[in-house]
Amino acid sequence: MARPRNDEELKNKTQARRIRQDKLAARNYRLAASLPLFLLLMMTIGFFVRTQPIFAQSSIWQLLSGTVWKPSQGQFGLLTFINGTLWVTVLALLLAVPPCILTSLYLVEYAKRRSLGAILPAIDLLAGIPSVVYGVWGLLVIVPAVPKISSFLSSWLGRISLFAATNPTGYSVAAGGIVLAVMISPVIISISIEVLRAIPEGLRHASFALGATRWQTVRRVVVPRALPGIIAAVVMGLSRAFGETLAVMMVVGNTPQIPHSIFDAAYPLTALIANNYGEMMSVPLYDSALMGAALLLLVIVLIFNLGAALVLVRANRRAKV
Repeated sequence: MARPRNDEELKNKTQARRIRQDKLAARNYRLAASLPLFLLLMMTIGFFVRTQPIFAQSSIWQLLSGTVWKPSQGQFGLLTFINGTLWVTVLALLLAVPPCILTSLYLVEYAKRRSLGAILPAIDLLAGIPSVVYGVWGLLVIVPAVPKISSFLSSWLGRISLFAATNPTGYSVAAGGIVLAVMISPVIISISIEVLRAIPEGLRHASFALGATRWQTVRRVVVPRALPGIIAAVVMGLSRAFGETLAVMMVVGNTPQIPHSIFDAAYPLTALIANNYGEMMSVPLYDSALMGAALLLLVIVLIFNLGAALVLVRANRRAKV
């Protein structure tokens, strides 16, 4: 008579042990998932604390709008370097986004599955190449070609100052933008492909059933549906371009000036930090100014990534409706 009771007690104990194991596993997973947020918070706090000395002397507006960078004289204007970063990043996006979107549309909507399966590994391989390899490629191929490109464009568009040929060395915004465009292309293509593949096939079949051609289906059904995800892919590429250091530093010229043409040399924020941190730290506030530049980069990239994540979440919700 006691055996059923023992079996019931054993069953209850086993069930209670499983519940405890599930709760323990959930806590461990929650802790592991919160570690990146904790590290990001610690990084932000660390940069902010190290930046306090420069904030005590100059306001944020003075740092962001100042054009003079003379650490020995206590002048730490970041506007020149912010301009260099924006020039290179915007040019990279202009060169990369249209071909990447067209490539993604072709691979998903027109190419055969065999072609897609062969090209996707190559795209992933491009995304995994170290930035220094892209930098060396830029030095050997892009930088020597920039003077030829500038002379050609100047002969046709000489009246437009944006394309004026003023720098014969080849180390310029154009070289940095081309290298960055190649670097961010795999990111934009990969995310765009995943977004396009997530669109239900029923929408395409319904469009075909109404007599629409493939191009009409792509233009009026697929692209509007995938637009939030494509925007998120572009923002992800923007974040990668904005924070890239080594490859850009090798080809952009590193001249502290505000560019007036894509063929002028520039000096991005990332190159400023990489070139100067560890040197002349005996200069007062030098370390704090560089930490301020790092904090600025961190905040901007964080905003870009949060925006892209929110757009992707919205796109996924719309796809499930």
